[in-house]
Amino acid sequence: MNMRDSEVICGLLQAENYQLTTNPDEADIVIFNTCSVRQHAEDKVWSEIGRYKNEGPSRSLRTNHPRKKIIGVIGCMAQSYKEKVFERAPRVDFAAGPQDIHKIPQIIKDLTKEKSGQSPSGDSPLFLRKIWETDGGIRPEEIYHTGFHEDKARAYVVISEGCSNFCSYCVVPYVRGPLRNRKYKDILKEIEEAVAQGITSVTLLGQNVNAYEDGKVRLVELIRLIELVKGLKEFSFITSHPKDTTIDLFKAMAHSHKLKKHLHLPVQSGSDRILGLMNRGYSKDFYLDLADNYRKIIKGGILTTDIIVGFPTETDKDFRDTYNLAEGIGFDAAFIFKYSVRPHTAAGGLADDVPRQEKERRHALILQLQKKISKKVPL
Repeated sequence: MNMRDSEVICGLLQAENYQLTTNPDEADIVIFNTCSVRQHAEDKVWSEIGRYKNEGPSRSLRTNHPRKKIIGVIGCMAQSYKEKVFERAPRVDFAAGPQDIHKIPQIIKDLTKEKSGQSPSGDSPLFLRKIWETDGGIRPEEIYHTGFHEDKARAYVVISEGCSNFCSYCVVPYVRGPLRNRKYKDILKEIEEAVAQGITSVTLLGQNVNAYEDGKVRLVELIRLIELVKGLKEFSFITSHPKDTTIDLFKAMAHSHKLKKHLHLPVQSGSDRILGLMNRGYSKDFYLDLADNYRKIIKGGILTTDIIVGFPTETDKDFRDTYNLAEGIGFDAAFIFKYSVRPHTAAGGLADDVPRQEKERRHALILQLQKKISKKVPL
């Protein structure tokens, strides 16, 4: 999702005649598109911003005059911290939440416009104020149609924004807002535009693609419509929530000639007690039944998952339930995470009582198990 947001921003800025550079040292403007799902992701951003703390004046690529870079923090961290971003990192000049990314070109203009005439060098004075935009609601549809795709063979296409599940450990509903589904005709138009550029592969994106609904068009029907797009060779989707996953979806996947036979279905835990505390909305047996039906209906289909270890109050028995589930299903691949407290979340009110060393031990055990399984079933 962040990769697609970055593409959107690049497209918006290119439309304003900005040029991209792969070298941050050459850039007049450096924008950090951030994630708040785990503490480690946030720590990396603060560390990267710290590189510019004592930065001296550089020469502008546009005017060759000396000036400091404009630094922006956008995305989930901006939404979570709001104006406190500037307290944590005074070097930052602007912040914009996920629903405010369309405002970035104007923010940059506001930061660079002159207030008291030109400087002696002819350059406009910078850093006249800090700007943060974190009150956005619905993204304008046009931002998805700038035509910018970093990968010239694959396009990422957002079908829904935000999430309304409120899993107790997850910050997404608080930083990306409630579930909002795009119109299916707009989605098809974006795919057709990408195909017209020579792109033949598409990945549909959503925090919970299974919950997609636009009138009578739900995910299964959307899959059938995308199948009909001429010139598109293949497509896939991520991510699915088990509680909204249906047998009809599996049948649609099996019958599609273009849809990849790959389902990413985060289980998070194999313990019913922990799943309840996580507010996941399903049981271990429900998930096992889903996995069994997927493999029966979609012969040779890839099944991957997410697993969290060390959730508050997780006992060795709870962990063993997760380990046994992973061993029994035999996921083709798994993303395994150590629990970290996230602001705003319900689980944030629970004591983070699993010691770090124990989280690391459990993480290592599941990781070792998954490596053995993945070697047997190469992707």
